[in-house]
Amino acid sequence: MSHDDYPTEEPAVVTCGLPYANGDLHIGHLRTYVSGDVLSRALKQLGQQTAFVSGSDMHGTPVAVNAEKEGVSPREFALRHHEQYEATFPKFNIEFDNYGHTDDETNTELTREIVRELEDGGYIYEKEIKVAWDPTEETPLPDRYVEGTCPYCDEHARGDECDEGCGRHLEPGEIENPVSTVTGNPAEYRERTHKFFRVSELQEYLQGFIDRLEGTSNAQNQPREWIEGELQDWCISRDMDWGIDYPGEGAEDLVLYVWVDAPIEYVSSTKQYTERVGSDAYDWEDVWKESGEIIHIIGRDIIQHHTVFWPAMLHAVGYNEPRAVMASGFVNLNDKGFSTSRNRAVWADDYLDEGFDPDLLRYYLSTTGGFERDVNFSWDQFQERVNGELVGTVGNFVYRSLLFAARNYDGAPDAEVSEEVRHRIESAIDDFAAAVNDYSLKDIGDAATSLASFGNEYIQRNEPWKLTDDDPERAEQVIYDCVQLSKALAVLYAPLLPGKAEALWSQLDEDGSVHDATIEDALAAPRGDFGEPDELFGKIEDERVEELNEKLQASIEAATSDDEEDGSETVSDDESTTDDESASDERIGFDEFQNLDLRVGRIESAAPIEGADDLLRLEVDIGSETRQIVAGLKQLHDVDDLEGKNIVVVANLEKAELFGVESNGMVLAAGEQADLLTTHENAEPGTKIK
Repeated sequence: MSHDDYPTEEPAVVTCGLPYANGDLHIGHLRTYVSGDVLSRALKQLGQQTAFVSGSDMHGTPVAVNAEKEGVSPREFALRHHEQYEATFPKFNIEFDNYGHTDDETNTELTREIVRELEDGGYIYEKEIKVAWDPTEETPLPDRYVEGTCPYCDEHARGDECDEGCGRHLEPGEIENPVSTVTGNPAEYRERTHKFFRVSELQEYLQGFIDRLEGTSNAQNQPREWIEGELQDWCISRDMDWGIDYPGEGAEDLVLYVWVDAPIEYVSSTKQYTERVGSDAYDWEDVWKESGEIIHIIGRDIIQHHTVFWPAMLHAVGYNEPRAVMASGFVNLNDKGFSTSRNRAVWADDYLDEGFDPDLLRYYLSTTGGFERDVNFSWDQFQERVNGELVGTVGNFVYRSLLFAARNYDGAPDAEVSEEVRHRIESAIDDFAAAVNDYSLKDIGDAATSLASFGNEYIQRNEPWKLTDDDPERAEQVIYDCVQLSKALAVLYAPLLPGKAEALWSQLDEDGSVHDATIEDALAAPRGDFGEPDELFGKIEDERVEELNEKLQASIEAATSDDEEDGSETVSDDESTTDDESASDERIGFDEFQNLDLRVGRIESAAPIEGADDLLRLEVDIGSETRQIVAGLKQLHDVDDLEGKNIVVVANLEKAELFGVESNGMVLAAGEQADLLTTHENAEPGTKIK
């Protein structure tokens, strides 16, 4: 691995977090896979040897539980979803070089090999722990086969997580009043011997690794509380029948924890790619065992797995470490969290059934905000982006330019690109390369869209339709420049809009495929003759958006009605915590509002609270005194950046105790990203908010 700018001389692999083979895909799921496809295509255009791989995650308790409910084997259940994903990804122009799954022979054998190497290296030990047990059925109850009461907040919880209360991760044996989800029998705890990975011995290595890691800031900062605190060893075995059997003697009744074999699938999938194309074309060992460039693209909920456990495991067996981890925000729908139980989702197949081109969604997901930020999808905003940027800017420029060229010159006129346009394309190429090296998909798109904006301004400023008679030579120059810009746009948009870029390349009658072009081909001379173009993008009408919104609302209401008839909960455990309520119709009086003591505060210090995944202890100057306030900011903000920041505080809130720490006030923040409310100017601490 290097830290040189791309392209480097080392081969690269881009991976996406494995989709869990447990349900249908909606457009929220597609964000990381579209992003991986965009980045891998962009790297290839820069000249970086790159493989794009992933696979389906077949193991784990949810698959086993849902397979049991359907009366089928876990493998049959998971394979059905794996095959569905294999068929769906190409429909969105997501083209993996290899897509495998964790239960295939390659991954099974490689996982066992790596675990045996960990054993041989002294990184595995045995330890007795408490596990839930169904005494009636005489069977262990792993993870989600047991439910009970959270010991921290007294809410109902799953065996591995307080999913309905405080959200805390729960270790085996912690949940109170355990009950088997399979039989409904009360469960008890028994001592069982399990296997542990000595992650704590690799703490010094991990501290150096996280300082070297590239990618998004959340992936670089969120794991520091683990790596710089008291790093715990990791239980890597489970009492289950479904999974990869733990290799070695004395553990015949154990399988490996799903987070052991899942990331190894990245290596296995790369190996399968090499086996298909040959090591002369691409050698998986150069990437994983030597010094290749490894880039992981994941959701932010699995950052720790990819920045703590996974690099520790790779390092312990002598494999290469990741160069970058890009962790995305979530995708919300109409400012609300996706909910599969309420059918509040735009499903991948439904999107295509509505007749929309996949490239439109790729553009929206890739260029709406920074990668680590949450993205809101609504049909109204989708229409706005498509009509405004793709139709109004890109499509408008390309169509009017190529139509004028075809009708007046049968293609590109006999000229050379002007210095102005050459410099502008060179600048766009530089912006494209910089965006790839910044791991910014939005900036990759912006490099192309800003060039299209320039093209519109250029043709409008020069008005070639007025020059054909008075200054025909100048008219030819302007139109040639516009054709050159159109070719550059085909190249620059190829990673983001692969289908539309190929269509534009074909309209220009260029040889081969745009996906074989390098970034330098943006400045290669157009071939010459071509006919009248078709419009690349079609406008989305208001009536169409109204129809789509009505369909979505009807499906949500139908699902909610079904839940109520079944007597089931209407709140899904897969909903985001984004506030999904509209502005309240219930009003308060001005006197009641004045009872709130809102003041400007300044954070003097911030420190994590031991045992709490999200909480920080803040010392906040509110003018008259310095208050201790507990706030859930740890995973959403760089702790070191908080010191000195102005915030807004509710100063007259009753004191509370969180994780044994007194909180004397409340910090105000907006949305799931905890966007801190602050002041436009430098108001002094203690200033009242009116």
